[in-house]
Amino acid sequence: MSFELPPRQGPRPDTTDCAPHEQVSQNSSAEIHAFFKEKAFALPFVERCRSGISVPGAEALVLPVAHACGPREAFMIGREFAHVHPSYDGSSHMMLPLAAVDELIAKGWGEPHPMASAGHIPANAVMAFAPRDGSEVDVMIKILTTSWDFARGKLANPAQVHIHG
Repeated sequence: MSFELPPRQGPRPDTTDCAPHEQVSQNSSAEIHAFFKEKAFALPFVERCRSGISVPGAEALVLPVAHACGPREAFMIGREFAHVHPSYDGSSHMMLPLAAVDELIAKGWGEPHPMASAGHIPANAVMAFAPRDGSEVDVMIKILTTSWDFARGKLANPAQVHIHG
């Protein structure tokens, strides 16, 4: 898997360290948030639904049964592989292969979900930070497309992900 990201500029945004896991600084403008969602929900086969696991107003990216061919750890709940938080937040949660998780964190584009850090959900559950401009929307779509490919069974996870509990 070739998944390289440019370094994210500036300091990390502030986020909550509990559920609900939210981004509380450096949020997207309404225009950038709408632009990101327009591109995100244009991915082929993606159904736009209310999230089955997030805050009210979060919109899920869900695959139809025929295309949800990835491993169990490619999905949050049901066939939901990612969701975009409401505009006041703008970040997204998604499932990524472990190598992509490492790159996302190393380059400053996201962080582990606190429930993953605590061992309650798979270690490959991440928050990807809200895009601040059009070029960051492009990077976020690259990250989201990797989650989409993982959920469609197009990417292998190099190691089994276990839920500790």
